[in-house]
Amino acid sequence: MKFKHFNYDEFDSPLQEGSGQLMQDEFLERLDRARDIAGIPFKITSGFRIEADIERLQNAGYKVSRNSSHLKGCACDIGTPTSQQRYIVIDSLLKAGFNRIGIADTFVHVDTDIDKAPFVIWTY
Repeated sequence: MKFKHFNYDEFDSPLQEGSGQLMQDEFLERLDRARDIAGIPFKITSGFRIEADIERLQNAGYKVSRNSSHLKGCACDIGTPTSQQRYIVIDSLLKAGFNRIGIADTFVHVDTDIDKAPFVIWTY
């Protein structure tokens, strides 16, 4: 599948080349719409994860769930180095129909995990 603003490799786990191909197309199509709405680039800081990514991140001191939506290919983190970029990204995600958003100081997490509660926003 071809997207306007993204390539699958942007979503690769750093531990498994080509793993971005395992992302759910429906998720990426919606993310592509959000990027259109935002009018600014989205820097994907984390896309698809494999089990070894979870362990690597936990060992580095990050709070990472073993039930991460990244493992299912329906989640990503978008780098937001400024509060203005964070606002634009969140606004565009909501307008594109996302309803699961996590907000950190330097990134915004978004997912479409149907096994988790919808209509939630949380902070890290």
